[in-house]
Amino acid sequence: MLMRTTEPERAVPLVGAALTVAAVGIATILGAYYFEYVLHYQPCPLCLEQRIPYYVGIPLALALALAARYGAPRPALIAGFAALALAMTIGAGLGVYHAGVEWHLWTGPQECSGDPNFGRSGSLFDQLNTVIVVRCDEAAWRLLGISLAGYNVVISAALACVALWGLRAALHHGSSSASQ
Repeated sequence: MLMRTTEPERAVPLVGAALTVAAVGIATILGAYYFEYVLHYQPCPLCLEQRIPYYVGIPLALALALAARYGAPRPALIAGFAALALAMTIGAGLGVYHAGVEWHLWTGPQECSGDPNFGRSGSLFDQLNTVIVVRCDEAAWRLLGISLAGYNVVISAALACVALWGLRAALHHGSSSASQ
């Protein structure tokens, strides 16, 4: 006998995709904080920029999970998953850029990969005693030859794929379906 699929059952892929992005995103940020605050690896400016898509994506993913669970309109779910996929794709792009700077494939920002510019005020020695420059073009840590920026590329790209899967599910969310 064929039965119509109930709304909560159809929301399961949407909720699952959103919660996966949120959970992996939280784990990634906690990992970055672990390296920073427990292992005392100071992040460079590009490292900090790579966190921004997670700061946007995690709350968005949690909101999408709730929205999908409680039957938000299909256009809102589509827009939300598209925005989530975009945020994670931007995160992957930032990681590619930073990894390329680390491998010296291109130059990075002047403030963390060029010659230091101490400006005109104060003496050079005073500034050298107070300035801490964390280099963007030197990987602080590598595992299997891959830096944290490289791992961020993999994680962000995977999360973008999960968000795209959620987008696909959202596109088909309102269609009529039957199950046994």
